[in-house]
Amino acid sequence: MKSSKKLTLHIFIALIAGVLFGWLFPAYAVKMQPLGDIFLRMIKMIIAPLIFATLTVGIAGHGDVKNLGKIGLKTIIYFEIATTVALVLGLVMANILKPGAGFNIDITSVSLAAVEKMQTIPQGHSLTHMFVNAVPVSIVESMAKGDLLQIVVFAIFFALAVCAVGQKARPVLDFLQSTCDIMFKFTEYVMKFAPIGVFGAISATIGQNGVGILTSYAKLIAITYFSLIAFIIIVLVVACKIINIPFMGILKTIKDPALLAFTTASSEAALPKAMSQMEKFGVPKSIVSFVMPLGYTFNLDGSTLYLTLAALFCAQVVGINLSIEQQLMLMFTLMLTSKGIAGVPRVSLVILTGTLASFNLPVAGVAVLLGIDQILDMGRTTVNLIGNCVATAVVARWENEFDHQKMEKFLSYDKKNNQNNISDKII
Repeated sequence: MKSSKKLTLHIFIALIAGVLFGWLFPAYAVKMQPLGDIFLRMIKMIIAPLIFATLTVGIAGHGDVKNLGKIGLKTIIYFEIATTVALVLGLVMANILKPGAGFNIDITSVSLAAVEKMQTIPQGHSLTHMFVNAVPVSIVESMAKGDLLQIVVFAIFFALAVCAVGQKARPVLDFLQSTCDIMFKFTEYVMKFAPIGVFGAISATIGQNGVGILTSYAKLIAITYFSLIAFIIIVLVVACKIINIPFMGILKTIKDPALLAFTTASSEAALPKAMSQMEKFGVPKSIVSFVMPLGYTFNLDGSTLYLTLAALFCAQVVGINLSIEQQLMLMFTLMLTSKGIAGVPRVSLVILTGTLASFNLPVAGVAVLLGIDQILDMGRTTVNLIGNCVATAVVARWENEFDHQKMEKFLSYDKKNNQNNISDKII
């Protein structure tokens, strides 16, 4: 527990140091980007074996495959409710607060070129494409690409086969259980490099864009973060109230991965640590290892909310007023296009650009968003993580498998440890 608190402190210090270094020495700060890239690559090398091993053990280890379909259905139902509310909230906030009204466009040729490049990235706009793309041609290729949905599909079938083979497959299951233990220890080692990665990513972002970009886009940034916080209160806090699990307890449990998600703007960077923390919180391994990887395809709450907000922003900056019918059609389109898409850089902007083009709306506003996408991505990535952690608790409670005693023990130990730390400092 003490090492966790030290990690939080070190990441926060790295965040502040990165901002100051990027502001004072921008030319050198830009060169720090490789530190962030190396850390993210270290995280990515963990993801595939960790997800495959934990999900297979979670399903086959318990031997209860009958509940898998029921858990999957409940998970998808919750995901759809949460993401639909996020889409609607994004529309409501954009209509009330009008982030694009009175915005002075300053689009460089570089920004326009980047937007045009995004339009060339292929997207799947149908459910058929999404389901076809979910089935891997090669699990090796899926792991190399980091396609979480394909890894989940393969792991489910693999676990079902392990259960069917029975005792003969026991050595394989024991091997994967050992792999789980090794990968979580591996994660601990990699997390020691988190402050260095955070410093590199933040200093490069500030060094490249300058601190002044925060004031230039203050209105859009404020509305985006206000909307994300509103979603947390309206959906996530209420969901926790309904299932009688303290939201602040979850937030306290995942403070390290949440801070990591915010500073790196990478869901992958926070995923391994978040999974282990939710297990400690009382969610069974089988549910954590199933719900969280699936959530990064179907339950990107922060990104989904941002898409509708950004779509109306792009319309408003060029003076286009969309009717309610047009907005609803836009929302339903985004509901499909935001799921099952391949992991590509700036994925939210890629989806946004393609959707705007399909509705014959100008994509000039996307060029405006490019300047601060990293800052906005930090917020929506954090909400994605928190939303998926809450989803694991909701599904576990729905299945009557949530361990309240484990949660209370974990939270009380953390509280006691905090008090001891305060007492030591006073003495």
